[in-house]
Amino acid sequence: MTANREIHLASRPQGWPTADNFRLVETEVPTPGPGQLVVRNRFMSVDPYMRGRMNDVKSYVPPFALDAPLDGGAVGEVVAGEAEGFAPGDVVLHGLGWREYALVDARGARKVDPALAPVSAYLSVLGMTGLTAYAGLLDVAAMKPGETVFVSGAAGAVGSMVGQIAKLRGAARVVGSAGSPAKVERLRALGFDAAFDYHDGPVRDQLRAAAPDGVDVYFDNVGGEHLEAAIGAMNLHGRAAICGMIAQYNATEPPAAPRNLALLIGKRLTLRGFLVGDHGHLREQFVQEMAGWLRDGRISYDETVVDGIERAPEAFLGMLRGENLGKMLVRL
Repeated sequence: MTANREIHLASRPQGWPTADNFRLVETEVPTPGPGQLVVRNRFMSVDPYMRGRMNDVKSYVPPFALDAPLDGGAVGEVVAGEAEGFAPGDVVLHGLGWREYALVDARGARKVDPALAPVSAYLSVLGMTGLTAYAGLLDVAAMKPGETVFVSGAAGAVGSMVGQIAKLRGAARVVGSAGSPAKVERLRALGFDAAFDYHDGPVRDQLRAAAPDGVDVYFDNVGGEHLEAAIGAMNLHGRAAICGMIAQYNATEPPAAPRNLALLIGKRLTLRGFLVGDHGHLREQFVQEMAGWLRDGRISYDETVVDGIERAPEAFLGMLRGENLGKMLVRL
């Protein structure tokens, strides 16, 4: 056990990233010191927020360094360590993905139960993805039973959870947008009351048809035209949880929309950005409720899995292009 492979950021993207922005590097498997674990990663996550970290700009999280491994959510098996409370064979969740073997500070690792769910689920439905959907919908947007909810990017990892949680918590109507006919059909199978392909016409018109009585809560994963359409459709005192704006992550020009922000005044709307890290106080409640829904078969989740660390950049680029259904993962 001496060879380790990891993905480094070779250069900073200008606009859309390409394979040339990444480099596969072979290193030695690290040796743990006091309070450290060596984890053999089994699955790693690729997420939209990682695109922003590839730019050398100040943000809520430091940018990725050039000629160094990227990082992100991962789950794997402890193979060595010098940390109290952990033993070889434990399955842990941590933040050092994009490599086959990770040297993890034990304070940054959390043991998970592989008997409760497949280990990959701790990167999706039982992990940051699920908590993002849960906290954004119920805490940030404060959805109430009987309301109408619109979710953009609804076939993705977070959006598909938002729609199902909304129905389980009593939403009267849930509408989702997605990027292909197959994804629209999947949303309907997941229990969305209406869904549309945003390629089929203006989002504004399709949303009006899908939610003729307006929208009370908007969960935004896309921004741009979707956000403008949602503002136009929102009812008095509507709330929007702004989770992401993937429509502009690779743009080199300022977005054209939304152009109707003045509607916030008369409608008394609330648009609130959020980060899942601010909602850790909900984790225990979330896990208990989500585990119950999974156990009872009341919620479903999708994973798109790409095999091999060398294909991690391919998986990331595919996720940005919307090629995934549900959570995009790399199996190592």
